[in-house]
Amino acid sequence: MSIKHIIELQDLLDDPAVNGQRVAEYLRGYGAEDIKVTTLTGEKGSTDFIRIVIPGTQGKTLGGHYPTLGVVGRLGGLGARPERIGFTSDGDGALAALAVAAKLAQMRARGDAIKGDVIITTHICPHAPTRPHEPVPFMDSPVSSQKCNTVEVDEAMDAILCLDTTKGNRIVNVNGIAITPTVKEGYILRTSEPLLSIMEIATGKLPVVLPLTQQDITPYGNGIYHLNSILQPSVATHVACVGVAITTQTQVPGCATGATHLCDIDDCVRFVIEAAKVYEADQSLFYDVEEYERLTALYGSLKHFQTNGGGLS
Repeated sequence: MSIKHIIELQDLLDDPAVNGQRVAEYLRGYGAEDIKVTTLTGEKGSTDFIRIVIPGTQGKTLGGHYPTLGVVGRLGGLGARPERIGFTSDGDGALAALAVAAKLAQMRARGDAIKGDVIITTHICPHAPTRPHEPVPFMDSPVSSQKCNTVEVDEAMDAILCLDTTKGNRIVNVNGIAITPTVKEGYILRTSEPLLSIMEIATGKLPVVLPLTQQDITPYGNGIYHLNSILQPSVATHVACVGVAITTQTQVPGCATGATHLCDIDDCVRFVIEAAKVYEADQSLFYDVEEYERLTALYGSLKHFQTNGGGLS
């Protein structure tokens, strides 16, 4: 269970003075050692990006061969101060990602380390702007999505789980979590059966899939509607990405406060940790390599969907 870490982190993050260094100090208390905090500034303010590496017993950081799993907590901001007081719904992605880091660090310190390295990235921003969006308002970010990707998407990641609040829509109408189909280099592939099985075990419920459209996996800033930013890391990498969405039955604005459900965050954290335990080099946890190769042989590259397109500079 990760409820203890989630409660502690939610209390830490629900503070207008929280920053990356305070979060790093908290994680060190559970045994995390490789932590880097980087501050980026944009036209709408600044935010602290945090990168945590949890070494595996046979991971690359120790000279092993096991692949590295990336866990990216996507969000605009933890808070919308001064417009809104308190921790926003949009902050759930960061809360879940940091709870994954705390739990994995504690497991390793106790001697329960997994085989592969895990790199967790997210950002700490208690003062973020909001922006209009249909059907409900979204959180904005002090820096652009493209800048976020330069810090959150690490070249050492061999596959990525993207954690993000996904409540402001009519597409998924359940409380809990949902996963997306696998996305790789512009292709929306079939939903991973192994990940669906892990979700069933972690939640004790039937698995839920968040549907994607082609436009959802194009870069922000192209003037096209996106469900949200859950798959934005996929535009900045060649590796497979799966979104892990924290969802609700009703439409909840990203800038809403008092909307974090700790049991749903716990489902997300346990799902990610169980996936990390079984992730291996053959990539079968995320997609069928042979099928992907046949798709590209038949239909060519779709990497242009990772760009702004031919009509934009």
